[in-house]
Amino acid sequence: MSRLDIKSPSRAETVVENLYRDMERRIAASPPGLCPVDMALSFLRLCHAQSCGKCVPCRIGLGQLSLLLEQVLSGTATMSTLVTIEKTARTIVNTADCAIGRDAARLVVDGLEGFRDDYEEHILHHRCLAGLKYPVPCVALCPAGVDIPGYMALVGEGRCADAVRLIRKDNPFPTACAYICEHPCEARCRRNMIDDAINIRGLKRYAVDHAGEVPQPECAPSTGKKVAIVGGGPSGLSCAYYLTLMGHKVTVYEEAKQLGGMLRYGIPNYRFPRHLLNAEIESILSLGIEVHTGVTVGKDIWIEDLQKEYDCLYIAIGAHQDKKTGIPGEDSVNVISAVEMLRDIGDDIMPDFSGKKVVVIGGGNVAMDVTRSSIRLGAEKVTCVYRRRVADMTALPDEVTGAMAEGAEIMTLAAPVRIEADEEGVAKALWVQPQIIGEVDKAGRPRPGNADLPEVRLEADIIVVAIGQGIEISGFDAAGVPIKRGTFVAGLSGQVGDMDNVFAGGDCVTGPATAIRAIAAGKVAAANIDEHLGYRHEITVDVEIPSPKLNNRAPHGRINTTEREAGQRRCDFEDIECGLTQEGAVTEASRCLRCDHFGYGIFKGGRVEKW
Repeated sequence: MSRLDIKSPSRAETVVENLYRDMERRIAASPPGLCPVDMALSFLRLCHAQSCGKCVPCRIGLGQLSLLLEQVLSGTATMSTLVTIEKTARTIVNTADCAIGRDAARLVVDGLEGFRDDYEEHILHHRCLAGLKYPVPCVALCPAGVDIPGYMALVGEGRCADAVRLIRKDNPFPTACAYICEHPCEARCRRNMIDDAINIRGLKRYAVDHAGEVPQPECAPSTGKKVAIVGGGPSGLSCAYYLTLMGHKVTVYEEAKQLGGMLRYGIPNYRFPRHLLNAEIESILSLGIEVHTGVTVGKDIWIEDLQKEYDCLYIAIGAHQDKKTGIPGEDSVNVISAVEMLRDIGDDIMPDFSGKKVVVIGGGNVAMDVTRSSIRLGAEKVTCVYRRRVADMTALPDEVTGAMAEGAEIMTLAAPVRIEADEEGVAKALWVQPQIIGEVDKAGRPRPGNADLPEVRLEADIIVVAIGQGIEISGFDAAGVPIKRGTFVAGLSGQVGDMDNVFAGGDCVTGPATAIRAIAAGKVAAANIDEHLGYRHEITVDVEIPSPKLNNRAPHGRINTTEREAGQRRCDFEDIECGLTQEGAVTEASRCLRCDHFGYGIFKGGRVEKW
């Protein structure tokens, strides 16, 4: 008889593991628009089932919380029930023996603070604020509301030009987003319940790469109204595009030499080739949009004058000011900002980093852009310094792994302390303090703190600061545009305070964000400016969406785009990504579950034909 046995999973354990994986996929694919109270109850029950049950707060308290939430959903609760829920949850947070009970109860406390209106609506009116119209997940998570299932179905049938036309109904930059969008639409793709999210951005890129020249739609008859737009980036041009389609006369004022905003001055050519950006902008301008570049507000033009000359004004100046680290030595020679570096590259002014050691400070996509650009500019060594872990970086994971594959060093848990300069004031090194990871902050990321280790010296010829961007407010504050914490104050409609005919949107309102969010802001502003001018033009497209196919939806691997070999792509600024093949695009499009038709969208929501 053996004293010990080799442990191997039994059939029951294997089934349980598979059930857990299925549950994880379903949680990952949970759609937006769910009742937050019902969702809180579901997670609470899950946590209760995982509790060991040794302590009373978990064993009894979580069960009582579940019963109280059931009362809210069933309509039998009163307002005093909310007090009991909060008191019970906080007691569990303070007394539970392990993190399972504490986190489960904290979820309820956070929910009460975050969506108390939903609780009160259930109690007072016996209805859910979330409503019954559940949107298609990918469409709901696209800030611009693009008809994603529709254009994927068109790509699957080889109708790429129609796919581009359908995308333009909600997003006038299909090419830009096909190359650089962060694809939030994939986060809750219901295909996750079966295998993995569909490669939505890859299919969009296939569409724009194979559509050829797609003419713009006809504009509506002229309304005689004039609109001025300050800022020629993705938000400003999107607003100009839709307003022009509606028949309004639009004039764009841009401070830089060329249009494009951060698409030109923040995204390097290797991610989004300049000739494609130029072609997309020319296509938008072909509608008849008037443009004035090299014009600065507060110097060449004044907001007050634009208000008098035009019927409406849209401010979309973006976030093009660099932010300082505040460490000693930051004013040394050869310490540059990422904004400054990328702006020069956008104007084809290439700095020479040949044989130099470059240190980049930051952990976002901009930091990765300057890191990878420095390699292409001939740097001998490039080190990206970040005070948190790689897992906490705000940059896309593909950008981080791509930078490392090209030879960049990622130095994490290192906080910049000071910049060392020689007698002539030229930067020679960056000193950093090693960090140790700590408690999680409100954003869900662990806070770093100083570790009990000595400072580290990083030799550097060039130091690039990439810790964020700010808004240039001079010229706007004097005109009475409300500003709070460095950004313009505008409502959800885009209207600025009590300024009757002034709207604002994009990075200057939200702070630095993604291109698709800026595009969405321009779309929203166009619709609301149109209504403000006394119209309700409809934006539609005459494209017939293919009927869904009732083929077998067996689990199938996701087909990803590939990149050029790292040793080759690091030597130039040419496009690094290889698009999907026809076979890959058709196969990937066939994985779509067509939530806009079956079991999900057809009964509660579905396709938005016009806006």
